[in-house]
Amino acid sequence: MGDDVGSSHRARDRALTDDTATAARPEISASWRRVRAGGLAPGAEPEVAPLSEAEVASRRSTSTLAPLLPSITASLEPVVDDGLLMVVTDSDGRVLWRRGRTGVRRLADRLGFVSGSAWTEANVGTNAIGTCLVLGEPVHIRGPEHYVESHTRWSCAAAPVRDPWTGETLGAIDISGPARSVQRSVLALVGVSARLAAAEVRTEHAQTLDRLRAYAAPVVARVGGRALAVDPAGHIAAVTGFTAPERLVLPADLSVDSTWLPTLGAVTVEPLPGGWLVRLGAEVAAATDLVLDLRERPVLRVRTPSHAWEHRPSPRHAEILLALIGAREGRTAAELADDLFADPTRVVTVRAEMSRLRRTLGSLLEAQPYRIAPAVLASVLLPSAGVAIEGSGAPVVSAIQSTGRLRASRGRRVG
Repeated sequence: MGDDVGSSHRARDRALTDDTATAARPEISASWRRVRAGGLAPGAEPEVAPLSEAEVASRRSTSTLAPLLPSITASLEPVVDDGLLMVVTDSDGRVLWRRGRTGVRRLADRLGFVSGSAWTEANVGTNAIGTCLVLGEPVHIRGPEHYVESHTRWSCAAAPVRDPWTGETLGAIDISGPARSVQRSVLALVGVSARLAAAEVRTEHAQTLDRLRAYAAPVVARVGGRALAVDPAGHIAAVTGFTAPERLVLPADLSVDSTWLPTLGAVTVEPLPGGWLVRLGAEVAAATDLVLDLRERPVLRVRTPSHAWEHRPSPRHAEILLALIGAREGRTAAELADDLFADPTRVVTVRAEMSRLRRTLGSLLEAQPYRIAPAVLASVLLPSAGVAIEGSGAPVVSAIQSTGRLRASRGRRVG
């Protein structure tokens, strides 16, 4: 272990003497490039000002991970007993829960690794929590692999928890401690804990859908024309009159008023116990206007001549849309991987995310290369101050932070 750490320190020193930022592992090198592009210096003291106690309490009360905390804690209790720190964050990388002995908690306090602090790449540089939330996979960061010098005496292993029902990232589970104490074997442990948490979430959703299906099947069968029943996440419980898509993405403000969905056109909806009855109407004109509003939380607004549709994309999907709106000619999977991760080899991840995004936006997106449909006028509304996408370290976002504008591209307007 000592030789490995020493070698990592030497690689770190070599990398930080020039602009190439090449670490021993490719995923660490890519993270360093993202952090460097965001303007964080290796010798900086990162800003990790925590949320207020009231805000932390509010986030805990609404977190999907809150009911799972006892089982997460139980599965990781052995490493906590061994003197390591267990941390559970939300999807923004905010620390919501910590478990550990007094000694390791004090060490974490000195780093600002406290309840309510934001542990993202954009805030504190390369670290297991922030980097796993960027990559969407478990990550182990040894001491000198941290980008910020003051964190190199610390090591960590973290895994994201994704809701398999909605596709949303719920947060991250992390084990941290002094650099020599967090062995790579801990990575497997946090990975298993994250998968078990996701399985519990999926089981609960599936049971709820089964109840909706039992209620909705006879209702839909009596409906004339084309109709379907869906749960709040858009999963199909029953359908009649047509072949339904695998899943609908419903707007956050769905109501009983007539609305429009990218994959179905004009629809009317009625509430059902645990979901919605959706009736399809006549075909309507295609969308002509798309606005990505980044002034607060990302919001996507789509307009047709007769309807408007609003959706809250995930931060990753907001990053992708930002890249596509800034490139009228489109982006290949490798180019998008570079836009998002500073790593053009992560094309598998990009293709999976684009598949999800195209299920959401239907004909508004085209492929080969990936691009906004030519008939759609797309624009971005940027905040007058502050960050464009909270916690994002994507190079496409960092470029906007430094220049205040997208890449020059004809036919796209930026607000």
